Amino acid sequence: MTIQLCAIILSVVVFLLVIELVRRERLTFRYAMAWLLLAALGVVCAIFKEPLFVLSRWCGFELPSNFIFFGLLGAFVFLSLLLTVFLCQQHKRNDRMAQALGLLELEISKLKERMDGR
Repeated sequence: MTIQLCAIILSVVVFLLVIELVRRERLTFRYAMAWLLLAALGVVCAIFKEPLFVLSRWCGFELPSNFIFFGLLGAFVFLSLLLTVFLCQQHKRNDRMAQALGLLELEISKLKERMDGR
């Protein structure tokens, strides 16, 4: 089996796995989009090798494999940064929700006290 065929199979498996995770609602489409694009790019690069060679030479890489590793590293760093931003947004939402819940509980306890006092 050639490296090209392995790359195509791996990319298709990742693509199908992400689609299955979205279908089972274990992954939202918002987060899956980057993985789907990465898998599609893997298939395209495995099928059409010449543009990859040209692009890697243009970027100053001697070997296309080094360019691929660098690109994947950059993509994973970007995805990690993106997920960190989403995590921080979720944390802020949780804080606001906890504060709102605390205020509602305080209002309910005050209303109960007023009802008991009558």
